[in-house]
Amino acid sequence: ARTYFGKPAKELTLAESAILAGLPQAPARYSPVDHFERAKARQIYVLQRMLDEGLISLEAFDAACSAPLVIRSDVKNTFERAPYFTEHVRQYLLQRYGRDLLYRGGLKVYTTLDLDMQQAARKALIKGLAELDKREGYRGPLRHLSESEAAHFRKEAAREALSSPLTVGATVKALVTRVDDEKEMAVVCLNNGMARLPLSDMKWARKPDKEIPYYEAKIRRPSKALTPGDLILVRLLKGLDMPKEALQSGQSDPEPGSRAERFDWEVSLEQTPLVQGAIVCMAPETGEIKAMIGGRNFKESQFNRAVQARRQPGSAFKPLIYAAALDKGMTPATVIIDAPYVPAPDTGGETWKPHNYKEKFYGPTLFRTGLAKSRNVVTIKILKQIGIDYAIAYAKKMGIASELAPDLSLALGSSGVSLLEITRAYGVFANAGMLATPIFVKKVVDRNGLVLEENQPQIRQVISSETAFVMTDLMRAVITEGTGWRIRALKRPAAGKTGTTNNLRDAWFLGYTPHLVTGVWVGYDDSREMGDGETGSRAASPIWLYFMSAVLKGKSVSDFEVPQRVVFAKIDTETGLLAGPHSRNAVFQSFIEGTQPKTYSPKPASAKLGAFLQFDMEAEAKH
Repeated sequence: ARTYFGKPAKELTLAESAILAGLPQAPARYSPVDHFERAKARQIYVLQRMLDEGLISLEAFDAACSAPLVIRSDVKNTFERAPYFTEHVRQYLLQRYGRDLLYRGGLKVYTTLDLDMQQAARKALIKGLAELDKREGYRGPLRHLSESEAAHFRKEAAREALSSPLTVGATVKALVTRVDDEKEMAVVCLNNGMARLPLSDMKWARKPDKEIPYYEAKIRRPSKALTPGDLILVRLLKGLDMPKEALQSGQSDPEPGSRAERFDWEVSLEQTPLVQGAIVCMAPETGEIKAMIGGRNFKESQFNRAVQARRQPGSAFKPLIYAAALDKGMTPATVIIDAPYVPAPDTGGETWKPHNYKEKFYGPTLFRTGLAKSRNVVTIKILKQIGIDYAIAYAKKMGIASELAPDLSLALGSSGVSLLEITRAYGVFANAGMLATPIFVKKVVDRNGLVLEENQPQIRQVISSETAFVMTDLMRAVITEGTGWRIRALKRPAAGKTGTTNNLRDAWFLGYTPHLVTGVWVGYDDSREMGDGETGSRAASPIWLYFMSAVLKGKSVSDFEVPQRVVFAKIDTETGLLAGPHSRNAVFQSFIEGTQPKTYSPKPASAKLGAFLQFDMEAEAKH
């Protein structure tokens, strides 16, 4: 009643009540906002049944049928726009208050959801998953229609055109009527005319092959992907005007391929992605969840991948290891040797040989570079030095509740976590070392105005603000120098980390600005591998970028606050010492006061430096 008419149920008229009574069967289909004619027809059906059952008089029936309806134009159906969030809240309320009070108690529930941010998250996820799915190749048409089936499709399409007009951006079914390789296009029939599908908008439609990079296998002819009779999905790019030749001649159906051939739309070839994804956005200072998407389509799958799934985070877990190392005495300038490393065989006698993403080793590597470039062996050596038990305890205090494997594979994110809990952990870095409890429900009030619960932010200091800032500085380097390079397009201060698991089964990007922390996960439910090169950088970070660009548009730019006990030093990127006159590459790096280098880097060719690095590499080789 409040949603559609802006009034309590007791003030509804008979006409308004009948509108609402027709909704439960299919709320989206009979929405008076989106489908008024359907809602009106349903209302009359409800009133007719009431008349037949003797519940209303004929006069009341006639009056209700003809009564004007004033529908709120600003309706925001939260369940339709945020089904995963709403269902999560419903389950929470059901567990806390029970079925009777939840459904019959007239509760008013105030949530943390920001509908604009939720819409931005949905658009970002849909766009990113569609792009990834296209890189994987074209799985073919929905089906191929016979001549009689094609004729039936055209007939039904003409009927639908009267009740469901097409809009730019919509994805609809279309029938391929002609494929023209010479003109590099296909012609398709829609429910509202004919459309042109240019080759440029279907070049991606190669046959799926995970071994071949998408950029090496573009199709060159429309006939490679489509044939007349194919039933396909297309997206409406823009409306087209009828050619003047057709208008002047009065010709309604020009010959196919003629200059006067009429097109109503230009479209692109689409397909429904199989890959899944999830997004969580939280305000790190309060823990309020501003947006949450648990999957590509709630109607197809109600499984909430943002909170219910446990997936390996891969390298997205590394910042927790690096933060633990900072608090154990390491610094951004600590040198670790990136060289082959073979831990002792496990109890089953199997030997694990960890390697970097491109199976190369880089020798002496700074701590900061190890994170920026996501070096696996460097992280494993850091974990070995600080201790596995210590690292697990550190992750737990940062909000990781899932069980963590007590072995060196922890460094590479081998233990499954939820997107929500690791997003919360990154919020510690964004919030000066303070951990916030996630909040979905702000307040619950019963029909009598009694406040049943009111949730205030619950935060506590779990790491120092200095450690949090240095980690933020290190993860800014991930964006400026490393695997998060796509996020530079945000053009405002941001920090984050990519994550990719073995065989490209999971792709992540966790990142934050001073007041928002957002996590993105992409992968298949059955853990099949994605296509070649579908890392966290390529598959997940663009979704994060689309979302954050939208929600931060027009907002003032702010930077991360520097704690008092943080200092900056210009260091040599090869030695980790202070940059000297002979340093070839140098960067400004933050340090916790007292941990910055004190000596300058020697000449690159000096025996002292060469002997130092050679000794370390030989020592590593022996172990």
